[in-house]
Amino acid sequence: METYIDIHCHILPGVDDGSDSLETSMEMLHMADEDGISQIILTPHDKPWHRKMDYTRINALVDQLQERLCQEGMDIRLYMGSELYYRNGLTEELDQGDAVTLANSQYVLVEFDPLADYDYIRSGVYALLMGGYYPIVAHVERYKNVCCKMSRVIELIDMGSFMQVNAGSITGQYGISAKQLTKKMLKQDLIHFVATDAHDLNRRQPCLSQCAQYIGKKYGESSRRRLFYDHPMCVLHDEYIRNRKED
Repeated sequence: METYIDIHCHILPGVDDGSDSLETSMEMLHMADEDGISQIILTPHDKPWHRKMDYTRINALVDQLQERLCQEGMDIRLYMGSELYYRNGLTEELDQGDAVTLANSQYVLVEFDPLADYDYIRSGVYALLMGGYYPIVAHVERYKNVCCKMSRVIELIDMGSFMQVNAGSITGQYGISAKQLTKKMLKQDLIHFVATDAHDLNRRQPCLSQCAQYIGKKYGESSRRRLFYDHPMCVLHDEYIRNRKED
């Protein structure tokens, strides 16, 4: 069976607005396993107005889930990460270990306010790049002031950042506008990662196979493999992904 790698989800129990219990987390992992997801980076929200993230506790939760997976015979490998809400000083937090990257790599999953000004988002991406990190812009399709012009998406990519979209946006789960936008981005090869952004067992599930099969048929198997396996594997191995400006 084909396998997929999910770089963005909220499966850890009781740390954000995702899973509310260990039992729910295990059910979500069962669902991911049945869907063909073999490796997952767990990315709880790290937002400045919430209490300070206790990454020692989070690491212990990751280990606990990994142990339960082994006990139940599920062959899923878990990694620690975070979805970082951008704020001034984030680069310094990363340098000091007060915020974490994806799977201990140089890649960071960074989120902005959906209505943030483009200049603010561009400056945030630039600051992370200058700090030596590789920013992955989380669910870029949500940022009105970026996606209103594809030239802005291209500029962020040419700076050295990467774009992640949610599988549900591509399949139409989040409405026609998101579907049309992500289709346009796919046609122009402006997406580097497709992830679940899973929060629960119902509306925002940890599933990628439907979207992966659609992309394989519509845009080719090389696109499917790149978005759901090759690029995520680069994150896990901390290998730089060749970007548009280097092609």
